[in-house]
Amino acid sequence: MERTLVEHAGLNFRGISAAPIHGISLKKIPDNLVKIIRGFFDSRKILKEFNPDVLFFTGGYVGFPMAVAAIRRPQLIFVPDIEPGMMLKVLAKFASIITVVCEESRRYLPADKRVAVTGYPVRSELGKWTKEQARETFGLNSLKPVLFVFGGSKGARSINQAVTANLSTLLQHCQIIHVTGELDWENVENARKELDPVQQADYHITPYLHEEMGAALRAADLVVSRAGASTLGEFPLFGLPAILVPYPYAWRYQKVNADYLVEKGAALLIEDAALAEKLVPTVTDLMQNREKLTSMKASMTELAAPDAAKNIAVLLDELASN
Repeated sequence: MERTLVEHAGLNFRGISAAPIHGISLKKIPDNLVKIIRGFFDSRKILKEFNPDVLFFTGGYVGFPMAVAAIRRPQLIFVPDIEPGMMLKVLAKFASIITVVCEESRRYLPADKRVAVTGYPVRSELGKWTKEQARETFGLNSLKPVLFVFGGSKGARSINQAVTANLSTLLQHCQIIHVTGELDWENVENARKELDPVQQADYHITPYLHEEMGAALRAADLVVSRAGASTLGEFPLFGLPAILVPYPYAWRYQKVNADYLVEKGAALLIEDAALAEKLVPTVTDLMQNREKLTSMKASMTELAAPDAAKNIAVLLDELASN
């Protein structure tokens, strides 16, 4: 995925050999260690050819061989979640500066490292939409509230199923923009066909959004989603109140992200196992309680960091100049 995104932006891309050593079977470890060693030599070759002034890491095991190879060069790490992942905790040992979304991340990081709170960087084109443009893009009724349902690029089956099982009830209270992911697209499309024509007009589905993602976020009054790192940047940018459903089959990063937004009064949390039971009453209560929704919106807006990318760039420039 990174190759596609980087090359689409018109930048050169060089891949290196890498593999995880955490969360895998023991029999895979020897082969993966060989890949990591190969990645170390790949990295040394790139460093010699490119001779960078500073290195920038955002996590993932692919960064480890390069961080080790560049141990004597300035390195900056951005931690996108509240709690850094295992590999970011390792990479932090090599970092000159660690940048984080909020103060709460400091407790997970080495006390002897320089930590800077920058906020979560969000691409500038995401916020270009006005409310009117956004709602016009999806053909939405300006008088009826909008629920945005988003499970990530691959979708979220439990969220998709909870929505489609309660479509008729939900659509009595709001219009819905539903990004389904590819895996459940056919099932969601069939569920829409079973609605009456009036409700079909209020149910807008797509497997994925690209340029229109900002429009969906701007048009919505409330979002139901997982609690991945981007929720810490994108939802505050739009002041978008959230019902968060942390992904349950991974380490606790999403739960920590969700808890942070809940503690700030910007979101509500529903455990994945309780989603089928609690989704409808939680959505309907918020849609009918405009005072609560307005309060959550204000709390979410306070967390926005529109200059986050600039803040990180300033630190990169500082390291490169030293």
